Amino acid sequence: MASQAATALLIREFFSSAEQKFAVVGASTNRSKFGNKVLRWYQENGYPAVIAVNPKETTIESLPSVPNLSSLPGKPSDYHVSIITPPSVTQSVLEEAHKNGIRRVWLQPGVESPAALEYAHEKGIQILAGGPCVLENGIPSALL
Repeated sequence: MASQAATALLIREFFSSAEQKFAVVGASTNRSKFGNKVLRWYQENGYPAVIAVNPKETTIESLPSVPNLSSLPGKPSDYHVSIITPPSVTQSVLEEAHKNGIRRVWLQPGVESPAALEYAHEKGIQILAGGPCVLENGIPSALL
């Protein structure tokens, strides 16, 4: 587990991309679900380049939704990704992220598994995990 200072640096780096493109895997149309709350956090905090990732929806919260990371507009490697999926799905999302050159991923609380964390480490994916949540620890775009 990273120190508080290391975690704070990872969070700042996560939001400091030149392109400021983000994807939320596990976005939901149900406003009571965490996937919807995280997606709305990006919208409400000044991140216009956010895409929902959900294989069953085409639009969520007036944003386009794509079925998977490979379907992100432009180059998927330009995106930083928040994942809100069951732990049993997280590793396959990380595998797709790696395949598409995605280097920064934020595993929202409760989505990680030891195997997924090990996979990310082995593949050199920069992971935020183990407790911080974008709803509490995210940086509004106006503060960057």
